[in-house]
Amino acid sequence: MTAWFLAVTPQPSSAADWLGYEKLTREQVVTVLAKASSAAPASFYSKNLSNLDLSRIDFKGANLSAAVLNGSNLTSANLSRCNLTVSFAEGANLTNANLQGAMMFSMQLQGAILRGANLSGARFVGDLRSADLENAVLVKMDGAADMKNQSMGLMRANVVSANLRGADLSRSDFSRADFSFSDLSGANLTGTKLQGAEFSGTDLRRADLTGADLSGSKFIDTDFTGANLADTDFTAATFRGVRGLDKANTQGARGLGTLTR
Repeated sequence: MTAWFLAVTPQPSSAADWLGYEKLTREQVVTVLAKASSAAPASFYSKNLSNLDLSRIDFKGANLSAAVLNGSNLTSANLSRCNLTVSFAEGANLTNANLQGAMMFSMQLQGAILRGANLSGARFVGDLRSADLENAVLVKMDGAADMKNQSMGLMRANVVSANLRGADLSRSDFSRADFSFSDLSGANLTGTKLQGAEFSGTDLRRADLTGADLSGSKFIDTDFTGANLADTDFTAATFRGVRGLDKANTQGARGLGTLTR
């Protein structure tokens, strides 16, 4: 229950206010990692690593669950296969970071910079509000809502007001995710599962949604200008005030009915 409390309860951003979270320096982080091995990965559970220069550090699959990384510089850091469950990285710089296969369940990344980051194969349900994911790689990522914890409310990917220009989300699962007011212009969403997702005010201009599953999704004031919607499934989707469908490729698309006529 403690982990869920951390995930849904706002925490202070000041390092001095993270009571119970031991504050580490970059040197201490490097020392802990130097002693780690594949058999015994390093653990930074509930450690405060906020506002540190952790750029280019190889975390070697470390346990960073419930860790605080707010405001830290993790540029080009290797966080592949790391456990980042209920961790905090708000405003962190993860430009070109490697997060392949990372466990990012209930992770807080509001306002984080993930330009060019590689999140392929990662499991993510958390907060990416106002995050910068331009040209990021999110291929085969599991960002679908957690349907097993409904007593806690719908746990889903919150990608509201995010920058995903040119990002690659192909063959991922972001069912029931919220992409409202985000910029997905030029993004690759081919073969992506987006069942029940929300796209209110979303920019999908020139996005490639070939073969994507958008059944049951909501499109309110969404811009499809120049998008590739070939063979896309819009069955039972909701449309209101959408733009650009007449300037999109809708060949083979299902569920559009009279909207494209």
